[in-house]
Parts: sequence; C-alpha cells; structure tokens
Amino acid sequence: MGQLLADIETFLDKHQLPPTRFGDEALGDRHFVRQLRRGRRVWPETEKKVRAFMEERGGHESDPASLSAEASPGKSDDVAAQQVAA
Repeated sequence: MGQLLADIETFLDKHQLPPTRFGDEALGDRHFVRQLRRGRRVWPETEKKVRAFMEERGGHESDPASLSAEASPGKSDDVAAQQVAA
C-alpha cells in the first residue's frame, strides 16, 4: 500500500488539496490520509474507490485542452487545443 500513499501525496500536492478534504470527498473519512500515513491497512475495494476518485479529479483538471473545450462550447477539440498552444 506504499504506492497508494505515494500516489495520494502526489495528488494532494498537485491539486493543493488538504488531506482531510481528500479523505472526506473520496471516502467520507476525514482521517483516512493521516491514518494511512501511520500504517493503516486498506482493503482492495477502498483502494479502488480512492483511485477512481483521483482519476475523476485528476483526469479532468490536469488536461488543459479539456478545460478549454469546456470553456468554449461548440468548438472542436482541435480548435481548443490550438488556442491553448497559442
């Protein structure tokens, strides 16, 4: 489970998200990250929920082209990507 904690720490840094908010939003458990840092074991189902949460949040927010496409409805992805590159 060391890799899960490392992935969570990276996610927290990238998204400037407090660990308590992460735990609350991902699992409804504000103490999750603190307990994980102290050696808490995680069921496979819990890890899947956490990774799904990070994928939903990370995939959406980290892609500048998708943000531009959302901000400009009706434009194709190619046009939005060109605007980001410009």
